[in-house]
Amino acid sequence: MKPVTPIVGLMLATLALSSCAAPNPSAAPGTLVVAGYGGSYEEAFKQSVIPGFEKSCSCRVTYISGSSTDTVAKLKAQKSAPQIDVALIDDGVQNQAVQAGLLAELDPETVTNLANVIDLARLPGDVGVGFSLNATGIAYNTDYYAKNGLPAPIRLADLAHAGLKGKLVMPSITQTYGLGALLIAAKVGGGSEREVDPGFAGVKKVAANAVTFDTTADVSNYFLQGQAVASVWGNSRVQMLAKKGFPVEFVYPEEGALPLIATVNVVNKAPHADLAQKFVNTLLEPAAQKAMAESNFNGPTVKGVELDPALADKVVGQDRAAELRKLDWAVINENRSAWTDRWNKEIETS
Repeated sequence: MKPVTPIVGLMLATLALSSCAAPNPSAAPGTLVVAGYGGSYEEAFKQSVIPGFEKSCSCRVTYISGSSTDTVAKLKAQKSAPQIDVALIDDGVQNQAVQAGLLAELDPETVTNLANVIDLARLPGDVGVGFSLNATGIAYNTDYYAKNGLPAPIRLADLAHAGLKGKLVMPSITQTYGLGALLIAAKVGGGSEREVDPGFAGVKKVAANAVTFDTTADVSNYFLQGQAVASVWGNSRVQMLAKKGFPVEFVYPEEGALPLIATVNVVNKAPHADLAQKFVNTLLEPAAQKAMAESNFNGPTVKGVELDPALADKVVGQDRAAELRKLDWAVINENRSAWTDRWNKEIETS
């Protein structure tokens, strides 16, 4: 684990004072199990959030990494005897989990920061809540493009350029970025969530350049090892890679980037439900929101969180969020299984 910076350390101290009641020395320490995103997200949580929460609540946190679909699959398998307390999952997959009865309502008396969350991140019935704003768009290696005379991509169709043959990582439809590619392509062809035929046609052209279809939602290694020079990816993950000095940029495509809201949820019948509710409240603390933005480039969902101008330019701010294309998750989830079958037959096997 990387050392905690002085700024993050100060924020952790603030969280320790505000997130939980004073630790009870006589209570046996619990172990809160959090299932969430891997890669840079996991790194940021372990550095910026978990240490302060463990200290303030006199508990331990076990973090299990995986994509949103992986996490929900675990919740379904454990439905009769949950082993996970908190689930961090994308908004679309979260809607599926709600319909399956896997998640519990938040307690406003414990999650007091709910009152400060922007409307976009509030979820029906307060079953879970959005804790960060992001966007699905295009990522590309600026050095490779410059050296090979390729124009910077400005739309999804640009990823079908002949110069990217075998150099493109396409996300699988089993995770959010792949679904995003399909819906962006659908809009370009005059379709929508209700008419995705143009989406499959558009993605098929781009997928001809794919070296692989990633299911992890983290394509950092493909970029670092030179196996990929472009992908459909999320802004925060691109900024994390750029922070390490890698020549990569994020593009909000002309067709319109798609909003991606990371949600935090208490699992229904969680073994440590009270701790889980407190963990949710911790993620909505202004200090945690700012720490996550600084460490992982996630746009805050809590009102009034002030960021330095240079950082504000790199995250999906609340003004930018208003410009993102909203999605009808009820329609999407009703059809997603059929779309997945079609994707496997028409895209990944073509």
